[in-house]
Amino acid sequence: MQRVHMITLGCARNDVDSDELAARLAAAGFELASQPQGADVVVVNTCGFVEAAKKDSIDTILAQADLKGSAGGPQAVVAVGCMAERYGRELAAELPEADAVLGFDDYADIADRLRRILGGEHLESHVPHDRRSLLPLSPVERARPLAAMPVPRLRLDHGPWASLKIASGCDRRCTFCAIPMFRGAYQSRRPHEILDEARWLADQGVRELFLVSENSTSYGKDLGDLRLLESLLPSLAEVDGIERIRVSYLQPAEIRPGLIKAMAGIPKVVPYFDLSFQHASATVLRRMRRFGGVSEFLELLEQVRAEAPEAGVRSNFIVGFPGESEAEFDELVGFISRARLDYIGVFGYSNEDGTEAANFGQQLDQDLIDARVETLTELADELCNQRAEDRIGEQLRVLVERVDADGVEGRAEHQGPEVDGTTRITGTATIGDFVDAVVVATDGVDLLAEALT
Repeated sequence: MQRVHMITLGCARNDVDSDELAARLAAAGFELASQPQGADVVVVNTCGFVEAAKKDSIDTILAQADLKGSAGGPQAVVAVGCMAERYGRELAAELPEADAVLGFDDYADIADRLRRILGGEHLESHVPHDRRSLLPLSPVERARPLAAMPVPRLRLDHGPWASLKIASGCDRRCTFCAIPMFRGAYQSRRPHEILDEARWLADQGVRELFLVSENSTSYGKDLGDLRLLESLLPSLAEVDGIERIRVSYLQPAEIRPGLIKAMAGIPKVVPYFDLSFQHASATVLRRMRRFGGVSEFLELLEQVRAEAPEAGVRSNFIVGFPGESEAEFDELVGFISRARLDYIGVFGYSNEDGTEAANFGQQLDQDLIDARVETLTELADELCNQRAEDRIGEQLRVLVERVDADGVEGRAEHQGPEVDGTTRITGTATIGDFVDAVVVATDGVDLLAEALT
C-alpha cells in the first residue's frame, strides 16, 4: 500500500478540496500518512491568491522536496491547488523540485496520477486557461443534474468544526482579483447534497458548520432562487448534532434584509458577518468594479446591529490600489474608525497576473503602499482591541477546540475559525463542549472568560 501525506495551504475552501482528494486516494488504496516522513508522496495543496500566499506555497514545496532522498523521506512531491491550476507549466518549469504540477481536472483521477508519478512517469503539466469559459454564461444553465454523484470526503482535521462548501467559483469581475479565472464561474451545490454532507459531518463529531464559498450571498442564483440561502439555513439547523452554523464571505452589494434577519434570528445560525468591503472610498471601489461607499456600508452595519446588537463583524481591506489618493485613503481610515468591526485584515495592493488593475496607470510606489499598510494596521489593531474590551461583561457560548496545560480554549459566536481570535476560559472541559462563560479580560483581540456554573 502506497502512502500519501497531504499539506493544505490557504483558505477553508482548500481544506474541503484536500478532504475530497484524501477520500479519493483512500478509496483507491492509498494509506494517508500523518507526517511526510514515511510517506511515498507528499501532495501540497497550494494557494495562489496573493504574493505572500504564493511564496508560502513555493517555500512549502521546496521544504518537502528537501526531504527526498533522506531516511524515510518521500519519493515524490506533487503540487495541486490554486497556484498549480493558475500557473501550470510555468510553475513546473520554474520549480523543477516538484515532481508534478497538477490542475483541478486531474482531481477525479488523482490516484492514477500519483501512481504514475511514483512509477517514474513524467506527467505534462496542464496549460492554464480561463475556467469561466467551461460553464454557460447564464447562471441558470449551469445547474448540475440531479443525478450527479457527490464528491466523497474524508476529514483530515478531526476538530469540532468543519468547513462545508456550498458553492464554487465567482461571477464577479473585481479588477484586482484573479480567482474567477482559475476557480471558474459560480456554481451552487444543490441543497440536498449540502444537507447530506452536513449529516455526515455531524456523525463525524462536528458541532459547528462553517459554510464556505467564493461568494456565499450568490448561493442559489444558478438554481433559480436568489434567496435559497435563507431557506437552506433553517434546514441545516435541524441536523441532529449540529449546534452552530456560520456563514463566510458575504458581498455587501448582495446583502438583503431577509438574509440579515435569517442570520440573526434562526436558532443555531450565529450572527457573524464576514463582509467583503475591500475599501470604503466610493471612487476606489468603482475602480475595483465594486459598489458602495462609506455611507452605504455604515447603513448596512446599522441594519445588522439592529437585528443582532452583539453581532461579530469582520472585513478585509486593500491599501494602495492604483490611483488611491491621500483623500481616498483618509476615507478608508475614517470608515474603520466609525465601523466598530471586530476583526480587520489589511493587505497592501500587489499586481496579480491577468487582472485589469495590473494594467492600470497611477501605480503607487511600494514605499507609499507599505507606509499606508502600517498606518491602517496600527489603527485596526487599536480599534479591534478596543472592540474586544467592549465585550467585557458579555456572556458568551464558547465551543471548546483545545485543552492543554495552559487551560481551555475555544471560540465564541463572533469569532470565526483561525483568523478572529480565541476565548480562553477557566475550569475544565472537553474538546467539542459548549461552555457558557462571561468575559472578564482581554489580551489583544483574544478574550479571557470565566465559566458559568
